[in-house]
This record gives sequence, C-alpha cells and structure tokens, in this order.
Amino acid sequence: MQYQAESSGRLWLIGGTTESSQLAAALAQAQLPCTISVATETARSLYPDVPLLRVWVGRMDAAQIGQFLQEQKIVAVLDASHPYAVEISENAIAASTQLQIPYLRYERPRLERGRGAEGQRGRGAEEQRSRGAEGQRGRGDLSIQNPKIIHLDSFATLVAGEYLEGHRVLLTVGYKALPLFRPWQERSTLFARVLPASISIEAAITAGFTPDRLCAMRPPISADLEKALWRHWQISMVVTKASGASGGEDIKRTLADELGVSLVVIEPPVVEYPQVTSDLSEAIEFCLKYS
Repeated sequence: MQYQAESSGRLWLIGGTTESSQLAAALAQAQLPCTISVATETARSLYPDVPLLRVWVGRMDAAQIGQFLQEQKIVAVLDASHPYAVEISENAIAASTQLQIPYLRYERPRLERGRGAEGQRGRGAEEQRSRGAEGQRGRGDLSIQNPKIIHLDSFATLVAGEYLEGHRVLLTVGYKALPLFRPWQERSTLFARVLPASISIEAAITAGFTPDRLCAMRPPISADLEKALWRHWQISMVVTKASGASGGEDIKRTLADELGVSLVVIEPPVVEYPQVTSDLSEAIEFCLKYS
C-alpha cells in the first residue's frame, strides 16, 4: 500500500529529547512545516512557538500511528525519540514502511565503550547492532576510556549477575526499571535519582526505595552537583543508560574515574532502523529532500 501525500504535506518529528528540540529549531529556520509528537504535556516547552511547528501530545499505538500519518499528511518521518523508547520507533518504522513514507532515525552521538578488562564484561549489545551503510554515516562517537566501566546489554543481565553485590549503588535509569532492582534491596544499598514527578517517586517507593535514598531532580545535572551527590551517599557504583553526552554519560564517566566509582552502562535495545544519522545537517537535508 502506498500513501500519496499531498505536496503541502508535513514532516513528522518524533520528539521528547534535547536533540529533537535542536532539530525542530533547525526545521523552523528552514521554513519546513512539521508536526512534533511528544508523550507528555511537559515536553511541549522544549519546542519553539512558531506557526510552522505543531506539537501533538499523547502516546500512539501502531494503529493510531497509521491514522496520524494520513491525517497530518506526513511526507517524511524524522525519529529523534529517546534511544530506549523502542515501541514508538518500531511502530513508526512499520507504519512508514507500509505507507512508503521515507524514514530517518536521528541518533545522539554515543560514547565509545571502555577498553579495560571490566569494560569487556557483558559485552554484546554493540555487536548485535546491525547498521546499513547509510546508518554508519555521521555517528560521531566520542572516545572516553575507563577500565572501571562495565557495559551490559540489558537490566535483566545486571540483576541476574553479581555486579551489585555489597555496593552502594546509585541508579539513574528512569522509574520504569526500578522494580527490577527490588530483590537487591537486601543485598546492596540502593539509591535512585528520578524525575520530580509523582509517577516516578511512587514507582520508586513501591520498588522499595525509602525517601532518604531518593533524589528527585530533572536533568541536566552539573558535574559539581553529580559529584556532591555521589560523595554524600558514599556511592561505590553508578548504573546508567548509554545516553551519550547529552544525557550526562560523559560526566558520569569522568567522575567515575576521578572518584574510583564503578560505572555500569546499560546499552540501548537493538532496533533495525532503515537509516540512521547523528549528523544534524544530514537530517535537515533529508527533510528538505522530501518536503
């Protein structure tokens, strides 16, 4: 089935990230009509208030995405969603493929994994990534090496192993993953940093975190504040997602090295993106081509 978009169609920018706000500003400057989708009302403030940009708030399942593409007269999809927001990406790929609408994944530059012995444990996530020739262009990896960094392919691998045993652990992984760590509350001393939202705090408390082991704060977190928190709680291990520099991963790597703290980095789930870039100009060229 092919969807015949009108010449006056719009771009769909899948947003909710810092990178998506930068892309939106560039699209507005290029005078390209765009509909930006975000999951929460709070995320609306990330984007410039200009006539060419519409912000659509809400979550969509596979069927709703197909309807959305046609109602919004979408001519191309630029996916700048969070690296761990797998469902929206997979559904957008499926719908755009079915309707033959061009799709491009914009991926934040990733930090290169450490080369030390511990940095090799649990590896496999990056080897599982299958990228086409176009997907390799413009990745812009940053090389920061630290032998105390442990790369794992999932939270399940982490909680099934002995990595957390006896540690004072700071989890900066989002509230959805916290229930997985409940069995470890008696085997290690767990702390969590979550967003200052009731759903996040309630999920943490339900997962066994007491108020004195919770910090509710919205990123970005400065290096000084990060260091102060680690020292205050006497943290010996930090668990984070592979969020790149924009997600504060580079700061965590530097502090882990400085303070002698182990850093566990959970790699993003594997998604077979048709096209991937980390180059802003390449993303805008893609949009110009199909607008």
